[in-house]
Amino acid sequence: MSEKADRYLVLISKIIFFYSIFFVVMKVISMFQGAWVIPNLILSLPYLVFGLVGGYMVKSNRYHWAYVIAGVILISIVRYYEVEWMLQLQEHFS
Repeated sequence: MSEKADRYLVLISKIIFFYSIFFVVMKVISMFQGAWVIPNLILSLPYLVFGLVGGYMVKSNRYHWAYVIAGVILISIVRYYEVEWMLQLQEHFS
C-alpha cells in the first residue's frame, strides 16, 4: 500500500475510534440526565465494541481497512435509524 493510503487508513481509523468513544460517553451522560437507560445502552454497545477494537488498533499501531469500512457502515446505519430504534426499544422494554 502507498504511504498516502496508509495515512488515510490511520486517520480514518482514529476518527472512527474517537467518534465511538464520544458516542458512548454522550449516551452515558444522557442517561444520567434522564434519557431512557435500556435503549441507550443497547444502541451504544456496537460503538463500545468499535471503541475497544479501535483502542487496541491504536495501541498496537496496526490498522485494517475492514475496521474502517465496517465502522463507516455501522455509524451510518445507527445514526440513520437511531430515533426509530430508540422508540421501538423503549416500547419493547417498558
